[in-house]
Amino acid sequence: MQFSGFTQNDFDAFTIEGLSERMAAIQERIQPKFQAIGQPLTDDLSASLGNEMYLHIAKHLRRSVNPPNDTWMAIAANKRGYKQHPHFQVGLYDDHVFVWLAFIYELPNKKNIASTFLKNIKTIKSTIPNDYVISLDHMKKDATTMKDINLKESLERFRDVKKAELLIGRHFAPNDPRLTDGEEFLKVAKETFETLLPLYKLSFK
Repeated sequence: MQFSGFTQNDFDAFTIEGLSERMAAIQERIQPKFQAIGQPLTDDLSASLGNEMYLHIAKHLRRSVNPPNDTWMAIAANKRGYKQHPHFQVGLYDDHVFVWLAFIYELPNKKNIASTFLKNIKTIKSTIPNDYVISLDHMKKDATTMKDINLKESLERFRDVKKAELLIGRHFAPNDPRLTDGEEFLKVAKETFETLLPLYKLSFK
């Protein structure tokens, strides 16, 4: 499939009631788009990092009653899964698209990564643009810009609180013209991942 961008129809999938009904919309409307952009983004990251990266598209298999509020694709260095590894994501809620680097609570070496980031906080501040956003919980929509967040406190929370997470990247509103232009969105997603690559590499030190 040729990726022509995200439309209001994709965001509307999250207004559909019922688990099976919403999942059918996600599978029909959104997952083919993830497949279309996922492979070039994965290939690009593999080339930039010099090692094989793998695409994972969220299946939401654990859900039995409540329909998902968001959906995503992830790119990680592990073929079998991504949650226990630093990974890149592109996904949708009903009111925005997110493109980011994710360190979620299942990471076994979360404390070590947080400590490394705290030691390199000046580098992170100079690497990540002010308009990028940070979330400390992938289950919540809200995020705070780099400009407004207390990065030291956030990283300490990421280190000390078992369920705390760290997701850094960009949000795009449904009316953002870059979303409806397939080539332009792919370019923006690649640029975002390139900006986040130094942080990704730092997490392995």
